[in-house]
Amino acid sequence: MAVPYPVEPMLAVAGELPRNPGDYALEVKWDGIRALAYVDGGVVRVTGRHGADFTSRYPEIAAAMAPLAGHRAVVDGEVVVFDHEGRPSFARLQRRMHVTDPAGAHVLGLLPASYLPFDLLHLNGHTLLDLPYRDRRALLDSLGLGAPPSFPCEPEVVEATRRQGLEGVVAKRLDSPYLPGRRTDWWIKVKNLRTTEVVVGGWRPGKGRRAGGVGSLLLGVYGGPPPGALLFAGHVGTGFTDAVLDDIRGLIEPLEIGQSPFSGGLPREISRNARWVRPEVVGEVAFTMWTGGGGTRDGRLRNPVWRGVRVDKIPAEVRREER
Repeated sequence: MAVPYPVEPMLAVAGELPRNPGDYALEVKWDGIRALAYVDGGVVRVTGRHGADFTSRYPEIAAAMAPLAGHRAVVDGEVVVFDHEGRPSFARLQRRMHVTDPAGAHVLGLLPASYLPFDLLHLNGHTLLDLPYRDRRALLDSLGLGAPPSFPCEPEVVEATRRQGLEGVVAKRLDSPYLPGRRTDWWIKVKNLRTTEVVVGGWRPGKGRRAGGVGSLLLGVYGGPPPGALLFAGHVGTGFTDAVLDDIRGLIEPLEIGQSPFSGGLPREISRNARWVRPEVVGEVAFTMWTGGGGTRDGRLRNPVWRGVRVDKIPAEVRREER
């Protein structure tokens, strides 16, 4: 069969290490963005989670697929930019995400991207989606793409990622098929750092050094009641550089609207002087916990710190994760 294009990636749920560890393997959870590489007749195309064409943004992926010359394949993996100490840096990746011509912008040498493949979905006319993960992984490892290793499902592996400052691990059932576009507990992400995606629904003007610009962002997640409501999740004013704030203002100012997009009322101290925007920009924050107990409507992010805009996510998918 022809190489399928595009494919939506399979997604993991947040949780703990499984209680039946012999049925799982662990992979490092890389702090990057998802990308699928399609190799056909010497041509490499790259898409993001929802089919956006990333081919020109990450020419490094085509180079990484060189061992597949003469093959037809679909590979799933993560785009990562490492810092000077060899650790994944989401902040550095942010500076590559919006660059559509990295060679012309002279960032290939300054911010080189790496492609870390972890799954194989198609090979030489055969779909591999129904094969168990262990078999897909063995085929991937046989192709010489330099895929990062998988590990036994043991707490010591998670602890090692924590000590190295990595985001965590993904536990994958050895017998799991690949379900495009599905989020399933056959894959479980176990995080060292609590992070969540959020939707920007407004902002408050800054004071002092930030006067005249963005002081903080008003954040939400989708849920209910009522179903599909954008629920206020808190505000974030830390984790920004001046350049990042300028970039964010450029993204949200054209989205300004006259009323709050959040369901229900906001505290007066938050809504005073707020500027509202259409909830179209997705970001990511690190945080310590959700406040307000187990409910969703009254939940707030405690100590959120901005990590960056997620161009690979769509707002309607942003839900509260309990981990």
